[in-house]
Amino acid sequence: MSNTIQYASIFQQELDKQMLVGATTGWMEVNSNLVKYNGGNEVKIPSILMDGLGDYDRSEGFVKGSVNMTWETHTLTQDRGRTFSIDAMDVDESNFVVTAGAIMGEFQRTKVIPEIDSYRYSKIAALAIAAEKASGGYDPAEATVLKTLQTDIANVQDQIGEGESLVITLPFTVAAILDNNEKIQKRLDVVDFEQGGVSIKVRALDGIPIIRVPSVRLKTAYELYDGKTAGQEVGGFKAATNAKSINWLISSRNAPLAISKTDTPRIFDPMTNQTAHAWKIDYRKYHDLWVPKNKLAAVFVNVKEAL
Repeated sequence: MSNTIQYASIFQQELDKQMLVGATTGWMEVNSNLVKYNGGNEVKIPSILMDGLGDYDRSEGFVKGSVNMTWETHTLTQDRGRTFSIDAMDVDESNFVVTAGAIMGEFQRTKVIPEIDSYRYSKIAALAIAAEKASGGYDPAEATVLKTLQTDIANVQDQIGEGESLVITLPFTVAAILDNNEKIQKRLDVVDFEQGGVSIKVRALDGIPIIRVPSVRLKTAYELYDGKTAGQEVGGFKAATNAKSINWLISSRNAPLAISKTDTPRIFDPMTNQTAHAWKIDYRKYHDLWVPKNKLAAVFVNVKEAL
């Protein structure tokens, strides 16, 4: 009988690694070192409160202060999964890992990552709009796009200063407007951007990295299919009917806290599988994103339609 426990461990590690590197929002998970995760669908996020400065007294010395660090429990609201069957006639134990790894990797690359990216961007947009950290009604044009983008960047920096690293996320369509303008090109350079332990080269505006994303992932709202309702058999997601298009999203690197965990895949060999003479793989993904209230000042969203 195959060592399905060993297979599950291999798949779990590789799928989590692919998620960090492959998702355009993978850099948001770097911040998850601030998150405690002990399995299941709950995480703990720290909230730190401390006293400000006081006067130093030459007789009494320092004024006493306090630091209060509490851990707030949050539930990973996104609990998604699929089960797959690979017919025993198509693969045996000797090439199961290679074949199943290719299938699961392709599934995560084409189905899971786009959905998680889209959910995260829409969640940030919703939080920013609710906190009045957003503007709407602007259709990007070559003559005005640089000035508008720089104004939004300045609005963020006016709140948090220049000490925090920013990231600009925008669709390829807006990126093309920046690329095709000779005056704007002079402001663009190439910088190293680390994500998932891998350093990649990205374009940057005045040193601020620009992450380019397919426009279908940059909407303000999405509908998630349950995969069971009539007409939803293929599962997945789509933009909501009331969704608006995000022109760009500006954020400090440490504002979004994202986490995604591949639950240990359940693997049943053909002799164990009771429903078919096939390998059966159960895939389950927990994920969510938060922006702490004290970090909302470091986020700004520009939307094409009026808010």
